[in-house]
Amino acid sequence: MHTLEKYLIAVRPWSFSTSMMPVLLGNALAYPSLRAISIIVLLLTSLSALCVHAAANLFNTYYDYIHGVDAPLNHNNNNNKEKINDVDSIDDRTLIEGLLKPNDVVRLGLILYTIGTIAFLFLTNFSSAKEPYLAIIFFGALPLSFLYTGGIGFKYIALGDIIILLTFGPITVVYSYMAQAGHYSIYPIFYALPLTLNTEAILHSNNTRDMKHDKSVGILTLSILLGKQYSYYLYCILIYSPYIIIIYIMINISWYCFLPLLTIIYAYRLCEEFKYDQLIKLPNRTALLNFLFGFLYILSIIITNIIQKEQQFLF
Repeated sequence: MHTLEKYLIAVRPWSFSTSMMPVLLGNALAYPSLRAISIIVLLLTSLSALCVHAAANLFNTYYDYIHGVDAPLNHNNNNNKEKINDVDSIDDRTLIEGLLKPNDVVRLGLILYTIGTIAFLFLTNFSSAKEPYLAIIFFGALPLSFLYTGGIGFKYIALGDIIILLTFGPITVVYSYMAQAGHYSIYPIFYALPLTLNTEAILHSNNTRDMKHDKSVGILTLSILLGKQYSYYLYCILIYSPYIIIIYIMINISWYCFLPLLTIIYAYRLCEEFKYDQLIKLPNRTALLNFLFGFLYILSIIITNIIQKEQQFLF
């Protein structure tokens, strides 16, 4: 395997939709106040967000390895072989399979944080947003992404869910909106909720699947605190609440925002899989829902913007 391919695996690009969807949502929400989208601002916002996300993935890999959450598996053990085959598409095996050395992972993480910061500095030159306010958001989110497993290690004391709820929801959407629109507004936070809840469902399903292992290595997650039954209830709340918000948006703001409802059957199937303890592939299946829901959600907002613009032109 080539070194570049190893690094690509390490940053987990399949998870990037959870940071890109909020960025695109923020831009879509900014459009009505601009009537135009700056491509360079969109690209720099995306680059800075993706670099921070990728770096956070790397430090998550590193600290999970250091704390023994991801430990080397005995390939001669049939149960371990089965586990590797089952979760290989979900979990990063970069360090436990020796694809990279721990120092390589840390070095790449620092490089990506640096690139993300440089992209942000360029962004301040192209965005009309006031730099201090934009900087507060970016340099507030960056350490949070690290502290998920590094430093305090919120993930290991049942507070990782809070970091995910903040970082891959309101913070990224408001950051993207402000960079594009040039000003702060509180209303993108409401629109961020459906994606935020969807993203949290990915983490929650992953933590529920790994409950026994996490207990064995001495870390605490929300799933462990709740237990299997209440974790199922929470998962259903996280999965179905976005649809309630979408219905509210349809009734009170625009009927054109119905598109995300097309995924509700798939969402129901995911809840059934959780109910019947089919958890092995549930995190990446939930991630697929997050992508589909997010894509249709953003598309519905773009369609609404276009139609409203035409109606204003006509009348």
